[in-house]
Amino acid sequence: MGPVFAIALVLVGCCSNVVSLELLAREFPGCGNIVTFAQFAFIALEGFFFEMNFGRKSPVIPVRNYVIMVTMFFTVSVVNNYALNFNISMPLHMIFRSGSLSANMILGIIILKKRYSASKYLSIALVSAGIFICTIMSAKQVNVADGASEEEGFQAFARWLMGIGMLTFALLMSARMGIFQETLYKQYGKYPREALFYNHFLPLPGFLLLSTDIYNHSVHFSQSTPVVVPVIGTAVPVMWIYLLVNVITQYVCIRGVFILTTECTSLTVTLLVTLRKFLSLIFSIMYFQNPFTPWHWVGMAVVFLGTMLYTEVWSSVRAVLQGPNAKEKKGQ
Repeated sequence: MGPVFAIALVLVGCCSNVVSLELLAREFPGCGNIVTFAQFAFIALEGFFFEMNFGRKSPVIPVRNYVIMVTMFFTVSVVNNYALNFNISMPLHMIFRSGSLSANMILGIIILKKRYSASKYLSIALVSAGIFICTIMSAKQVNVADGASEEEGFQAFARWLMGIGMLTFALLMSARMGIFQETLYKQYGKYPREALFYNHFLPLPGFLLLSTDIYNHSVHFSQSTPVVVPVIGTAVPVMWIYLLVNVITQYVCIRGVFILTTECTSLTVTLLVTLRKFLSLIFSIMYFQNPFTPWHWVGMAVVFLGTMLYTEVWSSVRAVLQGPNAKEKKGQ
């Protein structure tokens, strides 16, 4: 039941997390910093209790290496969430982040001198083309939606362009972090739970630089519409409820991915994460009535087609259908 339980955690946790994040971002587009801080604090606290044994357990990988990784991880998390404050819609945000395979492959070629098959290059071309289509269509929507005047239209487009730049930077930085993490695991072995703790614990002092913004949004959250919570029998501002749901679902999502990495192959993990993104995107479009033209659908389809081609999903599905004893039968 391990893989089935992990799949349920990923699909339920990650999809619910995206929904709660959109509920937060639609009310306060610039709330990325307080969301990121709450997620980091919760996961770090959980790891301190259950993984690091109240600080008595020494890390296997030297802390200096975690400092480098954490700097990149903190930057990626903050920039990704803060980009929502720059006229970036949630569907475009999700589609753009689906380009992580492309970024990882490009940096792998440049830094690690890797070489890939023709199908891999084709998949990257498809992902890049899909993101390009969605980006261009979103750019047109920004001009139309916010173009009450020429000056306001230009300002809205400039903010959107800055948001695209932030997403691109975060995408490349995330790929670079993945390569760095890969080299660490080859040298010291895989310790994902330890890495999860340090990736969320070490950046906490960095949020002091964002303390003013976090405080201001906490005030805004406290002034939101109160909702009675039956469990405690008192009214709580709705934005704090959304934030709590976001933090818990983020933890459930990460725990699910962690279990999957120990129970399934990396291709299966990538396939399920891709499926989760697809379901989240569809729900976001349908439930929140986000603008999505036929060209957006084309771009989205091309992105996921390229992702499936890259992860060789058809081979993975065939292997699953054949069952765990397929190789033994074939050998006999």
